[in-house]
Amino acid sequence: MPSRPNLFSAAFLKTDNGWTGTEVDLGDAEIADDLGDAVQEALGLNGDELALLCVEVEDEWFALVRYEGDSDPRVFLSDAHAGQTDALGEIFAELAGVAVDKDAPDLGVRPAGDFELLSDFSLSGDELLELSMEEGVLPADTLSVIAERLSFADELDRLR
Repeated sequence: MPSRPNLFSAAFLKTDNGWTGTEVDLGDAEIADDLGDAVQEALGLNGDELALLCVEVEDEWFALVRYEGDSDPRVFLSDAHAGQTDALGEIFAELAGVAVDKDAPDLGVRPAGDFELLSDFSLSGDELLELSMEEGVLPADTLSVIAERLSFADELDRLR
């Protein structure tokens, strides 16, 4: 899959001292496991750490993927229609449990996946849903609000 100029992806590792982040290249991702491999390699993960992959496709959608030890990744996708627009969106839609139907009409923004993946950081599923569906707010702005709430906004800004 060719790299997209309007794609931003970064992974953040939760440590005792806060969060540390690095950009992640998802240009070669073809399947869901490739995302986890890219995060593991970029952050140098070795086991039980908590990592959060943040992906934004300018003006279109964003995704959050939570990796924690051997658990399956938990995914939130701001718009289920992401799978209709490109191969990377298709991977995230699949991870979020969305059946991609390229012929289905676009009925507006429809978040999908695990709405509670950040609830232990005091960001409830309802709040995440509300943030992602706010009229006229870009995915990058929504991710900035989420990063602020989880205390990694400085790291996110540094990488952008």
